[in-house]
Amino acid sequence: MTIPIRRFLEKVPGGMMLVPLGIGAVIHTTAPKAGDFFGSFTGAFFTGLVPILAVFYFCLGSTLELRATPYMLKKGGALLGAKIGFAILVGLLAGHFLHEAPIGSGIFAGLSALALVAALNDTNGGLYMSLMGQFGRKRDAGAYSILSFESGPFLTMVTLGIAGLSAFPWQALVGAILPLALGMLIGNLDKSMRALLAPLVPAMIPFLGLALGLTINLTAVLDAGLLGIALGLFVVFVGGAVLLLADKLTGGDGIAGLAAATTAGNAAIVPAVVAAANPAYAPAAQHATVLVAASVVVSAVLCPIVTVAWARRIQKREQTTGEAASPATDLIQPEQAAEPQA
Repeated sequence: MTIPIRRFLEKVPGGMMLVPLGIGAVIHTTAPKAGDFFGSFTGAFFTGLVPILAVFYFCLGSTLELRATPYMLKKGGALLGAKIGFAILVGLLAGHFLHEAPIGSGIFAGLSALALVAALNDTNGGLYMSLMGQFGRKRDAGAYSILSFESGPFLTMVTLGIAGLSAFPWQALVGAILPLALGMLIGNLDKSMRALLAPLVPAMIPFLGLALGLTINLTAVLDAGLLGIALGLFVVFVGGAVLLLADKLTGGDGIAGLAAATTAGNAAIVPAVVAAANPAYAPAAQHATVLVAASVVVSAVLCPIVTVAWARRIQKREQTTGEAASPATDLIQPEQAAEPQA
């Protein structure tokens, strides 16, 4: 007898990350001392999020190509710049009123500059590639090779520093990007190493989710539900409007910009890493993790709907005006799209 576990996880938006995260959170909430009880390898896993992350980012770095065409640099750079610039602006505004601590009461209780910046600073690459595979162009899909540089906590730390909040020592900044950079170096020096390490990226996502869940108390989740949905709506619609404008200013049709208006599952890990690097963010980290995780789900559901609606509008306009459709050679067939990642 077989059970289609993988098929189930892939049907849930961000399921490879969020289902194990939920399991871990249930364990931590109902049996917080389970790690101490079992000890050994099992106990080490309960507190092993950071080393798992180091390996994950090294493997992820090995998949990133240093070489890119001028168009990919232009498109990817515009989208990356728009995401970072908008996150800095939001961080500046939030930091002015909130500083490092979360809001303590009211309907916005738990919201923090850390949550806002972390949700805005990382794109769901698998979803982007899948949407571009169905509705975009191959060269636009390739722009994700540039967008991938936002993966991990490094840019979130930089953004918070630029926003005038508590800065991080240079060692913490270097340490945050070093695994990704070393992975890029190894993967570009030896393609066989890239082939070896690349399959580990999607395989490690459930373990990351479980390890992260083991740090979350579900009582905080119940308090952050509607706010998490609102954060996801903000990422898709407000962040999406900024990215759409950046896409159109670089000669695009807006599809790539809207397809990038998501929060990656990996972003749910960032608040914990940031708090470990600077304890000033510790009070905000748990609430931020929950809010960002909610944004992952909301953006994964809404982003395809918004992108498809915009793509159909573009297609209808082309048919009405008689404009030539995108050359078939520039399109990615759906089966060529990358496997969704968290």
